[in-house]
Amino acid sequence: MEQQPAPAPDGPVGAIETVFRMESPRVIAGVTRIVRDVGIAEELAQDALVAALEQWPRDGVPDNPGAWLMAAARHRAIDLVRRRERYARKLEEVGRDLQAAPYHVDVPSDPDDIDDDLLRLVFTACHPVLSAESRIALTLRLLGGLTTAEIARAFLVPEATVAQRIVRAKRTLATKGVAFEVPYGPEREARLGSVLEIIYLVFNEGYAATAGDDLLRPALCEDALRLARVLAELMPKEPEVHGLAALLEFQASRTAARTGPDGGPVLLKDQNRARWNRLLVARGIAALGRADAVAAGAPGPYVLQAAIAACHALAYTYEETDWARIATLYGLLADRSPSPVVELNRAVAVSMAEGPGPALEIVDRLAAEPALRDYHLLPSVRGDLLARLGRRAEAREEFVRAAALARNERERELLTARAEDCR
Repeated sequence: MEQQPAPAPDGPVGAIETVFRMESPRVIAGVTRIVRDVGIAEELAQDALVAALEQWPRDGVPDNPGAWLMAAARHRAIDLVRRRERYARKLEEVGRDLQAAPYHVDVPSDPDDIDDDLLRLVFTACHPVLSAESRIALTLRLLGGLTTAEIARAFLVPEATVAQRIVRAKRTLATKGVAFEVPYGPEREARLGSVLEIIYLVFNEGYAATAGDDLLRPALCEDALRLARVLAELMPKEPEVHGLAALLEFQASRTAARTGPDGGPVLLKDQNRARWNRLLVARGIAALGRADAVAAGAPGPYVLQAAIAACHALAYTYEETDWARIATLYGLLADRSPSPVVELNRAVAVSMAEGPGPALEIVDRLAAEPALRDYHLLPSVRGDLLARLGRRAEAREEFVRAAALARNERERELLTARAEDCR
């Protein structure tokens, strides 16, 4: 399958590829509206990138590069539609309006519908004709802008497996004639779990990039947060939708404080909380309140995670954080959605509420978990606990192992520095 070019660090080609990585989800979504085939839309977006690589170094980067890429891809899409007789009628009805329309519009057309191509793309990629693994791989490829290799590393599977999933997913959507739309009623509700998971994963990739030189990919966070807000308006009676929106608002509020002047990560305990965005915190509190207001039973995983994030957001200092409540909430989350990663996070909260000793017992029980075998945060957390217990030589070994497993350069630098501090 086609691969996005690896970003170049400097020069016009690197700038073009950076712009494309940021804008490609919107371009693919907008073109899919025309050609109704995500595979073809991705190819046309790649064609637009090739055109940019040819023209921008010569003519200069346009004032609005996203609009330029969208226009270039859309013109190719309309040309393709024109060449196909079976699309003649659709071209007559739709093509003229599409050529005159702005490249990106987010205006609701009906109380139960929304004119948002990115949200349509998510719902399309989450169609039940695809397996859960294929939905995630395809959407991270199209919406998250991740390469096949990055997705494979994130989910600890062979790159060939991910490539096959994506190819099969695009072929299945095309052969089954899956509509490019946000569905209504029961069908919308049936896809909701997958859609929420995808938005969550896209935000996480922006919040802590799987690989590369930068810790953050802000454009992905912004897209995911906007989609969560749109979905909350679209489905106001779904507590988990509001829970996800609240979680992303809280997490996004910390973005400015999460990196230092050199772009390196700043740990939560060292962050300047004056740089936290209090408007986003307030939005998170409001969204969490809406989730509680419409909840009919026990809180779901996203509501619980939002409640945990609220504990951090409402603490004016690291020391004032209600770690006992966070540990309790992680226990509830582990019961509702069992996961070794959740248990690892609970261990961190326990270490703050009860001390590093009890937390180390939890972490040591996780050492045999296959899912955490190559997860760099397991040795990272263990190293932190050992350092707090004064076992610095053992801590250093854990930080060295964590650095070797980390795929993001900024995280690797931080872990290496922590290992040196334990000498």
